[in-house]
Amino acid sequence: MRAMIAEMPKHWLEERERSEIGQRDEMWEGVLHMAPMPNTMHQDFAGQLYAYLRYRWAIPYGHRVFTEINLAHPDTPNWTADYRIPDLILLSADRFHIDRNSHFAGAPLVVVEVRSPGDESMEKLPFYANLGVPEVWIFERDSKELELFTFQDGHYEAIPPDANGWYRSSVSTVCFRQYQLGQIRVRIGPDDATAENLPTR
Repeated sequence: MRAMIAEMPKHWLEERERSEIGQRDEMWEGVLHMAPMPNTMHQDFAGQLYAYLRYRWAIPYGHRVFTEINLAHPDTPNWTADYRIPDLILLSADRFHIDRNSHFAGAPLVVVEVRSPGDESMEKLPFYANLGVPEVWIFERDSKELELFTFQDGHYEAIPPDANGWYRSSVSTVCFRQYQLGQIRVRIGPDDATAENLPTR
């Protein structure tokens, strides 16, 4: 169920700040967006994907991967008035300078969203485009189907899989293929030695 409240009562805001439920709240140009807490399937997949990318992509090549980091535009005077929180962020070494500890001010290499029913993953694309994020990966929570978007001429274009069903990230070399319903196969480039099925059964 979607709802719009013109002004959040102060005691509601204080209650959310005291509880874990407010950790995923976002501000969209001064408007509070309250995302529901992800279920165990969402958390399990995002956590396993993070672990894979950290040990197969980030550590070997000097990059970094983060979960649920506040992401803002570098020109925003007060970043807390307009930010998004992706499920995962891939940060290549040449982009470490956007790390402000409390938030990232600028475009990471890749933003990853796990789309749960009724969330706003697709609605975040214009914000990521305004930042100039080179790629966005959106996985369906239940099926694990992937939509890979690449930034071209000021907007995102969906990139289809190749003839063998592989989605290939041109900026990170990470590749994905639907293994079966609810599970993907992921590898680094063409290297089958790095291939794993996620989530594990």
